[in-house]
Amino acid sequence: MTSNLNTRSKFIGIGLLIATFLFLFSFTSKANGQTEELHEEVSTAQTNDKTNSDKKEELIDISAIAFEHILDAHSWHLWGEGHDAVAIPLPIIIYSSTKGMQFFSSTKFEHGHAEYNGYSLIDEKIVSADVSESVYDFSITKNVAQLFISAIVLLLIFTSVAKAYKFHGVTSAPKGKQSFLEPLIVFVRDDLAKNNIGPTSDKYVPYLLTVFFMILINNVFGLIPISANLTGNIAFTLVLSVVTFIVTNINGKKHYWSHIFLPHAPKAIWPILIPIEVFGILTKPFALMIRLFANITAGHIIIISLIGLIFIFKSIYIAPVSVAFALFIDILEVLVAFLQAYIFTMLTALFIGSAVAEPEHEEQGKEAH
Repeated sequence: MTSNLNTRSKFIGIGLLIATFLFLFSFTSKANGQTEELHEEVSTAQTNDKTNSDKKEELIDISAIAFEHILDAHSWHLWGEGHDAVAIPLPIIIYSSTKGMQFFSSTKFEHGHAEYNGYSLIDEKIVSADVSESVYDFSITKNVAQLFISAIVLLLIFTSVAKAYKFHGVTSAPKGKQSFLEPLIVFVRDDLAKNNIGPTSDKYVPYLLTVFFMILINNVFGLIPISANLTGNIAFTLVLSVVTFIVTNINGKKHYWSHIFLPHAPKAIWPILIPIEVFGILTKPFALMIRLFANITAGHIIIISLIGLIFIFKSIYIAPVSVAFALFIDILEVLVAFLQAYIFTMLTALFIGSAVAEPEHEEQGKEAH
C-alpha cells in the first residue's frame, strides 16, 4: 500500500507539471468592463441653501465584477478600483517579431492605464503600437499562477501522506489528511477505474487521480472571492479534455477502431455511419470541456449577481434575502465542486473503458474452444 501511494504521488506530480506546461502556452482573454453613469437633474425651489446643479452618480457594474472574477488577467486583483486597486503583479513574458523575448512586470501597465516600451494592455490583451509587429503572449497570468499554487499544494499534501504511510505503515488507522484522502483514492481506484475500465485499470489510475484531485482542489480554490477561477476557464477544461482524448484513442483496441471504421451494419450505410462515429469521437471530449466550464462559471456568476442586488437596490430589505440566497448557492457550490470532479473523472474512465474493452462475443468464443 505504501509503495502504491508513493507511486501515485509521483504520477500525480508528473501529471500536474505536464498540465502546467501546457497552460503556459494558453492565451488569455478578458471581457470588457463597462462603467455606466447616471446623470440626474435635481431642481430645488423655495430654499436659499440649494441651487440648480447636475449630479453624477457612478453605478456599480455587476457584470464587470463578475467577469473580472471568472476571466483571466495579467495581474492578481485583490480589491479596489482604478488607481486605488490593490493587486499582485505578475510577470509579463512576450515574444516580439522585432524585439525578441521580453520580460517585465505587469505593474508597468498600471492596470491598463499606461504604456510600456511601445506596448499597451487593452482588455487584458497586449497590443503593440507598431501594427507591423507581431506579439506572442506567454505571460504567467492569474490562472497560470493559480495552477502553480494548486500543483504545489497537491504535491505537498500527497508527499506528506506518503511519508506518513512509510512511517506508520498500513496496519494502523489513518489519521489527519490520510483519513480524508484515502477513501477518495480508493473510491477513484475501485469504483471509477475498475468498474469502468476493467482488469487493466491500474494503468490509468494515476491519470484519473491527477484529473480528480486537480479539478477538485481548483474548484474549491475558485470559491474564495479573491482567488482565480481556473476550472471556469475554458482553456483549462480544453487541455484536460484533449489529454483525455489522446489517452483514450492511443490505447484504443482493435475492436474499438473496427466499430468506428468497420461498423456491424450493411455496407450500403457505411458512408453515413462512419462519419457519425468519427464525429462521436470528437464530441465526447467536447462535452467534457463544456460541462465543467459551464457548471463552474454559472455558479460563480449567480453568487456574484445575488450579492450585487444589494448594491443595485440599496435596500435593507433586499440585503438579508440576497445574502441568504448567496450563502445557499455558495454551500451548493461546495457540493458541485466534488460532483464535477467526480463526473469528469467518471466519464474519462468510461471513455477509456469503452476504448480498451474486449468484445464479449470473442471472450465467449475463447471459453467455448
